[in-house]
Amino acid sequence: MAESGPALVPYAAYLRIYEPLAAFPEPERSHWIAYAKQSRFPTAQDEVRRALRDLLPVPPVVVPERESAEAFVTEVDGVTCVCPWRTRLRSWQALTALTQAAKDQELALPQPVLDAALPPVVRRQAAADYERWRERNPDARPWIRTALWHVPVRWFVLFSDEEREFAKPETGEESGQQFVLRYRAPMVQARRRLARGLKVLRDELEEGPLIEGLVDVGRWLEEFHPRSLVELDYGGLAHAIPEEQLAGDHSAADVADGLAALREGDGERAGAAYERLTERWRAVRELQFAS
Repeated sequence: MAESGPALVPYAAYLRIYEPLAAFPEPERSHWIAYAKQSRFPTAQDEVRRALRDLLPVPPVVVPERESAEAFVTEVDGVTCVCPWRTRLRSWQALTALTQAAKDQELALPQPVLDAALPPVVRRQAAADYERWRERNPDARPWIRTALWHVPVRWFVLFSDEEREFAKPETGEESGQQFVLRYRAPMVQARRRLARGLKVLRDELEEGPLIEGLVDVGRWLEEFHPRSLVELDYGGLAHAIPEEQLAGDHSAADVADGLAALREGDGERAGAAYERLTERWRAVRELQFAS
């Protein structure tokens, strides 16, 4: 059941994979079959609120003691598909990334602030627990990737502008409803677009973070059933971005235009598409520093 409370957490966007129930082994498949029969399901905002509540105790609970038994559910051509939360695994991975960012001095907050919020002894214990867990579960992978205060450009390569869904809250809905901006694509299409985009980039550009990021996403997609659904959800960012700016956001179209321009040797057009993307997402990132 969705939790009560209108407070929206505005900083996260998500890339999700919804797999058909047949892709899951037993006994997990039976669990999701029963789970999918519910009439209401918790939301991404519910998951974030729970995680934030866990950070309030002293010491904070940075990783849940047990793995989540919840998922996002949708229907694709009459087939029920689920996207397991795997909150515990994703918490470990987020903590690993945070620790690496601290080592590389790439954090957006001072080290003393990090140590006060997440004490080093807590981080070390969580890291040790994760290492032991990985030894027992070497093939585990998340169904959800999260980005804070932006949507990575590489994610847009998987989608076309025709798959864009933008919706406003309906008048009279319960408090807490928000704008929705998302893309949804069949796995086969997402993989095909990624392969084509990667070829263009490798033909026209030197190896760099964008190409490396696309390769990483491609390897991740290969882990899932070919009849899966791929979803890019602006999540809480849809609440933080002004309505006019959100309505005019066609980032997937800009990425597709930039790739097409590169393929055709039109550097000026490719540069213009890149500039549109850069300016749009720079403005979004700056929202995290607004008071």
